[in-house]
Amino acid sequence: MNNYSGEAMPIVGKLSVIAMKGCESIAARIDSYLKQFRSFEQVDTYITHVTCPRFGTGEGKCVIDETVRGHDVYIICDCFNYGVTYTMYGMENHMSPDDHFQDLKRIIAAMGGKARRVTVVMPMLYEGRQHRRSGRESLDAALMLQELVDMGVSNLITFDAHDPRISNAIPLSGFDNVQPTYQMIKALAKAVPDISLNKFDTIVISPDEGGMSRCMYYSSVLSLDLGMFYKRRDYSRIVNGKNPIVSHEYLGRDVNGKDVIIVDDMISSGESIIDVGTALKKQGAKRIFVFASFGLFVNGLEVIDRAYEEGVIDKIFTTNLIYRNPGLSAREWHCEVDMSKYMSFLIDTLNHDETISKLLDPAAKIHKLVANLGTGI
Repeated sequence: MNNYSGEAMPIVGKLSVIAMKGCESIAARIDSYLKQFRSFEQVDTYITHVTCPRFGTGEGKCVIDETVRGHDVYIICDCFNYGVTYTMYGMENHMSPDDHFQDLKRIIAAMGGKARRVTVVMPMLYEGRQHRRSGRESLDAALMLQELVDMGVSNLITFDAHDPRISNAIPLSGFDNVQPTYQMIKALAKAVPDISLNKFDTIVISPDEGGMSRCMYYSSVLSLDLGMFYKRRDYSRIVNGKNPIVSHEYLGRDVNGKDVIIVDDMISSGESIIDVGTALKKQGAKRIFVFASFGLFVNGLEVIDRAYEEGVIDKIFTTNLIYRNPGLSAREWHCEVDMSKYMSFLIDTLNHDETISKLLDPAAKIHKLVANLGTGI
């Protein structure tokens, strides 16, 4: 991305990347790319090792094994990695988002303010779905951002925020909301070579009104028609923390005979995607592809397996930004979108105090990719 060619480039501080528990794999890939980009530095690794041990009571602490004085530190934090466990009173516990966030604060505190600049790379925003207040309830996402800024974090990088307007909670601090648009389209073109990205054969659809802005970008950059489902909810009761969906109502152009790209920020249980896919199939949709930055699958993979067998869903594309269900890689319906190189570009560019505007808007790369579809390039 950057053309060094032996020239002296402005560097904010010595680069240090800290991988929190569960992020070791993607951090290793990022480290490998950074060493390629910055071969002139001839360093063995950009990873700074930290440990967050737990006492038998479940209490914890952080120990930084190397100095970060004057460094430009990037902490990679996956608050949704339930695959990490610890022992408390002899019982094995899976780490919750709260546990990971507490460890993040421990790491920042252990630096003691000695780092030159601290950036938190939190792909899926902690408490991102609790982004607004309705009645007497906590505003967790805003509190989280303000707490990190108060601790000395200068910038936060997240991907596909549930509501990017949460950045208003920290108006004087950095907040970069990155979209995996290009990577998703590239993965689709590779996995489905016969895809035709024109408005006669393909349509983009949002599964709800909240995701329209996300889908509008896909629609605009690909010159495709746009549709939307409206979720009718039962506001008289709450189930699993939310008002249950009564039905999905479609608003948009005819989908008969067309491939459909459904775009959302996450798949939680998968029920909404299946309901939407079923409704689209009834209207004559040809194939259904789902783009979701984060595949949580909180109720397991079997419900998606059944939908795939019944022909409701053809492919689901999710990123490797967060922990994935171990059985996901064996599913025929799943395609993983690797984001490690993109993350490396972001970190490298910011460490040189250069603009990331071109990285955040990949329209030119998408147009080139679409133009080369079917040419074998």
